[in-house]
Amino acid sequence: MTSFHGTTIVCVKKDGQVALGGDGQVTLGNTTVKHNAKKIRRIYDDKVCVGFAGSTADAITLFDKFETKLQEYRGNLKRAAVELGKDWRTDKILRRLEALLAVCDNENMFIISGSGDILEPDDDIIAIGSGGPFAQAAAKALSKHSSLDAKNIVEQSLQIASEICIYTNNYISVEVI
Repeated sequence: MTSFHGTTIVCVKKDGQVALGGDGQVTLGNTTVKHNAKKIRRIYDDKVCVGFAGSTADAITLFDKFETKLQEYRGNLKRAAVELGKDWRTDKILRRLEALLAVCDNENMFIISGSGDILEPDDDIIAIGSGGPFAQAAAKALSKHSSLDAKNIVEQSLQIASEICIYTNNYISVEVI
């Protein structure tokens, strides 16, 4: 069976506002099977946002594990990310999961990968998924050269990515912390 793939998730922090957004397209091979999937969610009493790219079932498993880590470390995003990264890299079952997570709170943002990487940006912008590089480039330009707030930068970046990446659509959902 062909695997589900493709998405765009982007996170921007600007002027004290943090926004995380994603598109809604789900594909199976070269066919779009869903247009309005929600690939981001708020967790930990709505203080943390998480988005995923990759296999949906794998991402849901990782959402749950990450939320457990947040509970365990009392909302410390950095510590929860590091501990999930360690488990993901070393656990026999977890390391087979194929997804990336973008996580943020009002202070920090990280990309967590199955190889144990915990990536923190230098410029308060992260993006994952097949349209991630397009959205990231747009977000960087808009952040530096416009007066848009974080939410509008995320929306516009996802719109631009949807016009370039065939695995990204313009059904956009955004959460602001």
